[in-house]
Amino acid sequence: MTETLDHQEAQATTPEPIEKVSIIVSKGSLEGIYPALIMANGARMEGIDANLFFTFFGLDAISKAKHEHVKVATVGNPGLHLATWAGGVPGISALVTHRLAAEMEKLDIPPIPEFVEMIADSGAGLYACKASVDLFGLSKDDFVPQVQDVITVGEFYGLAAGGQIIFT
Repeated sequence: MTETLDHQEAQATTPEPIEKVSIIVSKGSLEGIYPALIMANGARMEGIDANLFFTFFGLDAISKAKHEHVKVATVGNPGLHLATWAGGVPGISALVTHRLAAEMEKLDIPPIPEFVEMIADSGAGLYACKASVDLFGLSKDDFVPQVQDVITVGEFYGLAAGGQIIFT
């Protein structure tokens, strides 16, 4: 009897595997975009359904005009261990971005445009936030072809139903 109870307790405490994640991308800097892309890629590699919802400055990751020019945010970024004033010195953001890009290349981490294409090719859904698109006067034509649609927050919640939501 005790053995049966122990087995039932073990089953009750074993977490269910994650089957779907929906990741909100809200920042338009390298350190704001890459975590979401890495998590979405990892999810797809594990067979987990993944959707990315790009909102506010996160739209830069999928913008035809901006996705190749995303930089590290150097002003007020505590992870860089720079004084706030030093982060604002002209050229610092470009220097830090160049250095980080070189390190990521050594690790075979693709640039944002290639990573977005790779994730979309793996079956992940890529969506732009309608409110942000409207706010910035954009349209679906402003985004890379991998973006499936411009959707509302309510539609995003519909896609996310039954899964985990991650905000980056």
